Amino acid sequence: MTTRRQVMKLAAFAASQTALMGAVRAEGGVDLGAAASAALPFAQQTPMRIGAAALRVRDLGKMRSYYTDLLKLDTISADKTEVVLGVDGVALLHLIHRPDAPLEAQTTAGLFHTAFLMPSRADFARWLVHAALARTPFDGFADHHVSEASYLTDPEGNGIEVYSDRPPSAWKWTGDMVTMGTDQLDIDSIVAQTDTTRDQYHTAPKALRIGHMHLRVGDVARGRNFYEGLIGMEPTRLGRPGVAFLSSGRYHHHIGINTWQSAGSGLRNAQETGLAWFSLRIADDAVMADRKRRLAAAGLSGESIADGIAIADPWGTQVRLVKA
Repeated sequence: MTTRRQVMKLAAFAASQTALMGAVRAEGGVDLGAAASAALPFAQQTPMRIGAAALRVRDLGKMRSYYTDLLKLDTISADKTEVVLGVDGVALLHLIHRPDAPLEAQTTAGLFHTAFLMPSRADFARWLVHAALARTPFDGFADHHVSEASYLTDPEGNGIEVYSDRPPSAWKWTGDMVTMGTDQLDIDSIVAQTDTTRDQYHTAPKALRIGHMHLRVGDVARGRNFYEGLIGMEPTRLGRPGVAFLSSGRYHHHIGINTWQSAGSGLRNAQETGLAWFSLRIADDAVMADRKRRLAAAGLSGESIADGIAIADPWGTQVRLVKA
């Protein structure tokens, strides 16, 4: 029988300084069985919210297997050039096949991590046990006050966060700034939500979504000018060197930007692997119209796409504004 401590050991879960420092780098007893949470989390109820992300990948089969094994995402469509993965018919991750693409360096602008948000703490607990029993390598773990998080890296070097939020009512705000930190994660308390003797994470919860995107940029001020001034996100956490967090509707953050490894970076090489685009879903027609006006006022018309427009940020990452 696998005890909780053994589960933690399998995935190097021990609450050690090594795991905590991994999370610092990444972000600066009820058995509920296998029931999946159905309600969409708060991150998906705001005026703008993250939709899907697309990665350029070299080994399409390997990357598809990694994400389907890790998160139990469904295959929505697949051919030789692209695989679309998601949950309950909702596309979350596009894998675009570029077999000859050079690997993107971690010192350029691009993806820091894609953050997959579990709908509940119990879902997060079941997923942690699943990952532990599969001996999944982790980079770190952290309690961010607003959320509890784990960090990984996929086979081609793309960062991943898998996390669950604390209730928004428990978040602490000072004006428009939310309190976030990087403390040691209480894994015992989390996995107490489920049975640690067996894997009960057989399918992804129907309400699993991408909660936020964290990006490497060349300059934080320039990144804020784009994501705040043009895209319309609002700052929720400032003050730390080389990083800013922005959101819609007082979520703790839908977008993170940092220069920890990428200060001074210029335009990305679109022939390399890494993040090709991500989408922001907008439910309100008035909000969409406002974003189009902002872009037009800046002389940026964008590219027309199905249900919206696409515009590149200052480093060449495409942001798609689409109707929710």
